[in-house]
Amino acid sequence: MKRVGALLGVTLVLSAASPELNQARKLYELTEFEQSLKILQAIPVKDAAVYALMGRDYFMNGDYKKATDVLEKAVAAEPENSDYALWLGRAYGRRAETSNPLSAIGHASKTRQYLERAVHLNPRDIDALNDLLEYYMNAPGFMGGGMDKAKATVARIAQVDPAEGPWAEAMLDERRKEYGSAEEHLRRAIDLAPHQVGRVIELAKFLSKQGRYQEADQSFARAEQMAPNSPRLMYAKADSYIKAGRKLKEARELLEHYLSATITPDDPPKADARKLLHQIQGG
Repeated sequence: MKRVGALLGVTLVLSAASPELNQARKLYELTEFEQSLKILQAIPVKDAAVYALMGRDYFMNGDYKKATDVLEKAVAAEPENSDYALWLGRAYGRRAETSNPLSAIGHASKTRQYLERAVHLNPRDIDALNDLLEYYMNAPGFMGGGMDKAKATVARIAQVDPAEGPWAEAMLDERRKEYGSAEEHLRRAIDLAPHQVGRVIELAKFLSKQGRYQEADQSFARAEQMAPNSPRLMYAKADSYIKAGRKLKEARELLEHYLSATITPDDPPKADARKLLHQIQGG
């Protein structure tokens, strides 16, 4: 995101616009996506960095069509930037999830193409590898998915980050309904990265899906000790409770706290929290 155009005139304009771009980035980190967009849209000459941040703002706001439109421009301007390809793949993935079946096929194809491109450009990008793994696990063969590709991607993840390998194995095991092996790998992932609260949350969610609620609550309690008042944990607990149809009063309280908390772009959007809250309030 820090590179600018090669032409002198463009470089000068972009240099003058850099305070605006920096301010837009700060607003993005504060999840003020609309305000970030307003600043970016006002920049008269836009480079790849501006288009890329606009795309992420649109993505976070749930406008996946506009996200792909501007991210296409970012990728066209800097085709070797793996991060831009990754976000474009993500945006097309959301379009595939939210489109009619006919359109979804085309969007899914582009999802795979750009995720594979991101991994090709940066083979050590764990985020891109994890997204590609998810695609391969869930997409049918005629759309470029498949368990053989998923298994090969898990091996690549383990090579890049041995601590991440068991987590990827667990996701694959769960997809194949090999729940015993999935749990073993999840616990191994925690052992290798004991300070990563996200791994403990994932174990709690897994146990809840298996109907092992007491053990799930123990894992959630452990996560709470590791990261008190974590918005991510609030959301995960509420979502888990709602899916299990239990502790709905507590789930409501957690979501209300989440909606008033300061979150980051890595946390679930508050729009998703509102949907969950609406769900338990009777629709």
